[in-house]
Amino acid sequence: MKEIENIVSNGLERKHWSSSKPESSWRIFRIMSEFVDGFETMESIGPCVSIYGSARTQPDSKYYKLGVDIAYKLVKNGYGVITGGGPGIMEAGNKGAQAANGASVGLNIDLPMEQGSNKYVDHDKNLNFRYFFARKVMFVKYAQAFVLLPGGFGTLDELFESLTLIQTHKIEKVPLILMGSEFWSGLLDWIKQVMLEQHNNISEKDLDLIQVSDDPDAVIQQINTFYESMKLKPNFEY
Repeated sequence: MKEIENIVSNGLERKHWSSSKPESSWRIFRIMSEFVDGFETMESIGPCVSIYGSARTQPDSKYYKLGVDIAYKLVKNGYGVITGGGPGIMEAGNKGAQAANGASVGLNIDLPMEQGSNKYVDHDKNLNFRYFFARKVMFVKYAQAFVLLPGGFGTLDELFESLTLIQTHKIEKVPLILMGSEFWSGLLDWIKQVMLEQHNNISEKDLDLIQVSDDPDAVIQQINTFYESMKLKPNFEY
């Protein structure tokens, strides 16, 4: 209270929002429309796997080729593929899915590195988002597994968001697999040595939520084995 009184006595004015209340209220309807369109489209596609990775990855990269391969094999095992719909690893995922004649979903958003969807997204499964949080819900709700290839800040955001949701039981525990052990090894060492051992900010069992593989066939086996005892269903149905 003293600090507030001092501010008032010094003649400083309280800050105010520049946007008007009606503008914020109308934004709610835009947000709702993204959720409605997303739910209606995604619900009809069936079980999918979300593939994350960098928009900057070039087609001659080994990780691009790995993205095509894992997506192709996921479709051949009955899953659709969800990506962000842009270039790089996302394009690779959609390319592999389309080559296998499976569901190739693109959840697009306007970003400096991602202008429009790649040509391998199915036309009837091409969704455009203005809001990151609405887009993220679609990535997570319908994914029966998460496969992450090397990427930047966005990929790390998707990794830690998925881990947090599983760790806090906000979604079902599903396979979360990092592909490209050479890329991920430094981060995993830091998580274990700094987060766990030095600061005790996670528990040892949390490390079990992350799997690492360089072999697409092994990834498929991990996912198939997991669903031998688990039902395929959307996450957070309530």
